[in-house]
Amino acid sequence: MSRQVNRTIILSVATVAGGLGLSALAHSPDIAGQAGSGFWLGTLLLWLAATLAARDLAGLAAQQRKPSGLLALAVPLLVGFLLVVLWELITVGAGVPAVLMPPPSMVAARFGGALPVLAADFVQTFVKSALPGYAIGCAAGFGTAVLADRVPFLRRGLLPVANFASALPIIGIAPIMVMWFGFDWPSKAAVVAVMTFFPMLVQTGAGLAATGRIERDLMRTYAAGYLTTLVCLRLPQALPFIFTALKINATLALIGAIVAEFFGTPIVGMGFRISIEAARLSLDMVWAEIALAALAGSAFYGAIALAERAATGWHPSMRAAR
Repeated sequence: MSRQVNRTIILSVATVAGGLGLSALAHSPDIAGQAGSGFWLGTLLLWLAATLAARDLAGLAAQQRKPSGLLALAVPLLVGFLLVVLWELITVGAGVPAVLMPPPSMVAARFGGALPVLAADFVQTFVKSALPGYAIGCAAGFGTAVLADRVPFLRRGLLPVANFASALPIIGIAPIMVMWFGFDWPSKAAVVAVMTFFPMLVQTGAGLAATGRIERDLMRTYAAGYLTTLVCLRLPQALPFIFTALKINATLALIGAIVAEFFGTPIVGMGFRISIEAARLSLDMVWAEIALAALAGSAFYGAIALAERAATGWHPSMRAAR
């Protein structure tokens, strides 16, 4: 066991050190744009070392019933590091034009140099558009699902229509919302609300229908009414379904807000910046905006996942995940 741990540590350190060293070497005048076979051989060895290290780390995590947080994150961190380094080595070593694919170092430099612009875009797209639309769409979908559960004919008529409407393309909805609500953030929030409404409606309806007959009969023996049964039994049982919709919508909300900005927006926002910088062939700024969107979306998704773990720790699926 200790032998495997030592080998894993050595491979992981060698991967990180080799990746940083090769990245620095790639920018030397003798190699940048004209890398030779020795450089590419080193890149191949780096990939092999990272693969072996990731395999050993995954094996160590599998041997532990509840791996530590650092060990659980080690494999994705190592794979992510490898992908970024390979991106840097290939683009710099092969001399790929920045207008086609800028290296991560150029994107990071642009990210750091454009923090005020990125902050303004983040506030416009995520805070003003995605979050309000997310809250409105999820709340409306949840309320409609509860209402449809209470009124049987509404459930039979509404849910099939919801499944059909959820397939509506965002590029067809966004221009209409811009015409209705204007060019500022309300139209983007409306697009996000439409996109997040239907997943919440469908998932909440499925969760409310998942309660077993035995549990319902037990509540009837206690003379519990609809509201008591809903609050004490059916909604707790539906929480995993609801959180599934919340996590799906966390991704859809940011995507919807960004795409909606392509169809008209003030001169600020992630979607506006991506569109205008792509037209200027400033791909490093485009990738900086993409990185910002990825960070914001991942953080939002992670916060919801933590809330799910806290709220549904009693559920068998969560106990199994632990």
